[in-house]
Amino acid sequence: MSLTKPLCDRIHQAIAQAGGWIGFDRFMAMALYEPGLGYYTNTLQKFGAMPSSGSDFVTAPGLSPLFGQTLAVQVRQALQATGTQDVWEFGAGTGALALQLLDSLGDSVERYTIIDLSGTLRARQADTLAPHAHKVRWLDAWPDVIEGVVVGNEVLDAMPVQLLQRTGGVWHERGVISEGEGFVWEDRPTDLRPPLEVEGEHDYLTEIHPQAEAFLASLAERLKAGQGGAAFFLDYGFPEGEYFHPQRHMGTVMCHQLHQADADPLVAVGQKDITAHVNFTGVALAAQNAGLDVLGYTSQAWFLLNLGIAECMAAATLAERSQAQRLVNEHEMGELFKVIGVATSSDWAAQGFERGDRSHRL
Repeated sequence: MSLTKPLCDRIHQAIAQAGGWIGFDRFMAMALYEPGLGYYTNTLQKFGAMPSSGSDFVTAPGLSPLFGQTLAVQVRQALQATGTQDVWEFGAGTGALALQLLDSLGDSVERYTIIDLSGTLRARQADTLAPHAHKVRWLDAWPDVIEGVVVGNEVLDAMPVQLLQRTGGVWHERGVISEGEGFVWEDRPTDLRPPLEVEGEHDYLTEIHPQAEAFLASLAERLKAGQGGAAFFLDYGFPEGEYFHPQRHMGTVMCHQLHQADADPLVAVGQKDITAHVNFTGVALAAQNAGLDVLGYTSQAWFLLNLGIAECMAAATLAERSQAQRLVNEHEMGELFKVIGVATSSDWAAQGFERGDRSHRL
């Protein structure tokens, strides 16, 4: 792949400039976001239902339009509760979710802002969103103030993580060094620790998420600077009690390419997605510490059922129902994916968390 060597050369250069070792978070950031070369900034196909299209994975909006139509019920309620007319989306992918939301919300939305690091995906989003072009804008950087409702579907899992490895009872940070034209792991002793003590003395690999937590703090600062707003994030992950469970000793970093999963981010760099599960307790604490309230936390299944997806499915065709079922099935997206809502004020009850709220488990 023509993109791979220039990206690897750049990472090798970064390793050399850093004295021969970089933390995994730096490696992951370059592999995914290095301008023009990283996975999310290059021209490779990424989103699609089948590997024959050259795609690597499918997200909920690509599975069924009922995902966005149902999420729109929550967004509309949040717009009314916050007295705003702006929707913001981070990491909009193909633009499918934005289209579903804009089609469903109609005049409730005055402006739809997409903040996305990928210029190549922006062109695809613009094509998808052509019917709503008068409402949509793109930003490369955060504004000082954000008012309205923020959505992020599978955004937090793509934020770089630091790897911590406990070996022989001693904690190390796992980083990357050069070996020939490739890369290998190297662990270095560290004072960093997971937020919970991991029981046992066995070797243990896990992640910490300073970038995702900083993201929430920055979002909170901007929401509070305006008239108010709310944010909803849908992603796979756990509360920290499950995240740092003694049995989860291999960590959660995973790669996706041509609809196959593997656990080796050091090969095919720039050609595949790299993700880690979200620590939703860390997300909630980062939001609260920055002055936001937690509206709720639940499984994707409960969230969508609370918002009426079952009724939408009942009116759909058999084929549409079959696809939408994957959004709520416990063994597919329904339980693996979670939803957290935060807002500048919790003096309203978000409909998506009406039943099945698990905030007490964060």
